Amino acid sequence: MLAGPMRMQRADTGDDAAIADCLAVQEAAQAAEDRFGPPKSARVLRVFLAEGWEANPCEAWLAYPGASSGAAARGEALGWYWLELPDKENLDRAVLVIMARPGAAGDQARAGLLRHAAGRARAAGRTKISVFTRQGTPAAAFLRSAGAVFQYVEARRALDVRALDQGHVAGLREAAAKAAAGYTVVAWEGPTPEEHLAGVALVLNAMNDAPHEEGAEDAVWDADRARERADASLRKMGTRGYSVAAIHDATGAMAGLTQVEVDPDTPSWGHQGLTGVTREHRGHRLGMLVKATMLEWLPAAEPQVERIETGNADSNEWMIAINEDLGFQVLDPPWDWFELGVGTVLGDTVPGDAVPGESGEGASA
Repeated sequence: MLAGPMRMQRADTGDDAAIADCLAVQEAAQAAEDRFGPPKSARVLRVFLAEGWEANPCEAWLAYPGASSGAAARGEALGWYWLELPDKENLDRAVLVIMARPGAAGDQARAGLLRHAAGRARAAGRTKISVFTRQGTPAAAFLRSAGAVFQYVEARRALDVRALDQGHVAGLREAAAKAAAGYTVVAWEGPTPEEHLAGVALVLNAMNDAPHEEGAEDAVWDADRARERADASLRKMGTRGYSVAAIHDATGAMAGLTQVEVDPDTPSWGHQGLTGVTREHRGHRLGMLVKATMLEWLPAAEPQVERIETGNADSNEWMIAINEDLGFQVLDPPWDWFELGVGTVLGDTVPGDAVPGESGEGASA
């Protein structure tokens, strides 16, 4: 229980003060739990809280001490949460991120944040919550104590671009290109050109083969959805995007794709987006081909980038092997993914609510 009252306030993403409060909480948590991880700027955080990465409906709430309202009374934010409500598939699910300040006040605030989020999820007709947090932190211990069921580990890796051996990268690209005879590499900056939207949709559909929460429905992408949603964050966050794709010469189909973004406000970091190869074109080293090509291009396009960060489920051996061959090294802590039943959190499970154990603990571990 909280030592004192806590007030929840909807985070107005157009309010600079609210964004500053969210950023202060995140920076405090990162300093305590993940000091080597990449920063998130106010511009990226603002758009993320407003619409996430794929423009699904979502909402964000801040927790303040006390019961009074108004800017003068709100004090230092204890924490915040972001709740995504997918509207294409997985209509029974919500995705949750909770951030709280380190220390006793933040620890106590998590329970109120989680319960409030569960109430909002139920009001939206959701029965399950997918939630992730840094492994080995008080937040992870709290979620387990709250009845969260472990799903999988998302390992994080970072590449030190300053130490990159371009001769090694060129050798990997050349070897991959030999195995990928019959494919042509194309690249573009910024949002996806119209002629490649259908191809990007093919690769996004191929990402359904990647490890994910047990029981979650596959996303179904087409060119319209790719236009509206895949590049939503890139357009609205003002980040700089780079894409490298492999096109099958015989059919013109996009067979593989990798993407990296750079935030102008944190320009020393590159952020890996998706890397995928469609099922019928696997086995030709296309993943290595597009990623090695990216690592030859990006240092010239963004010479200030010092590190590139990426994440993969720890069971994704194929992608991990490519990243390690390119020089990516483990960046601790990893992310742990959990599932919670809304009724478990609220203590009043109703028909249709998820219950602990439904998804199978350690499904991909």
